[in-house]
Amino acid sequence: MPDTLTPFLALALGGMICAVVAVVVIAARPAAPGNALLAGALSAGFAAFTAVTIASEGVFPVMLNHTSNLWGVQVWWDLLFALGIATFLILPRARAAGMNVPLWVAFILATASIGLLAMAARLFWLEQSRAAQGSPAA
Repeated sequence: MPDTLTPFLALALGGMICAVVAVVVIAARPAAPGNALLAGALSAGFAAFTAVTIASEGVFPVMLNHTSNLWGVQVWWDLLFALGIATFLILPRARAAGMNVPLWVAFILATASIGLLAMAARLFWLEQSRAAQGSPAA
């Protein structure tokens, strides 16, 4: 453990804290509807952070991070599993809502969580619009 709190460690710890809070809130409110604005804001914010990262460090470090040692590969596989599970869980609702699934899958494959969050935002908006119009929710 480092003796000082670096900006990178602060970002990592902040992300972990936010993720833990999000998971606990989601678990505590199982009937709560998805929030389109929050999902869209997270997608846009993460896209902006990714753009800054690419502009300042390039794309190559991603490959280096995930291929330098077993931990890097393990983290890469963990991200791939999480992305696959999330996509598997969201696709039936997306199909029911009439979303263009092949286009969204291409976006997810190209951008990972950015596309998945954007897809969730669109899905939540469609479901809430249908509910407000009195149609059965998808």
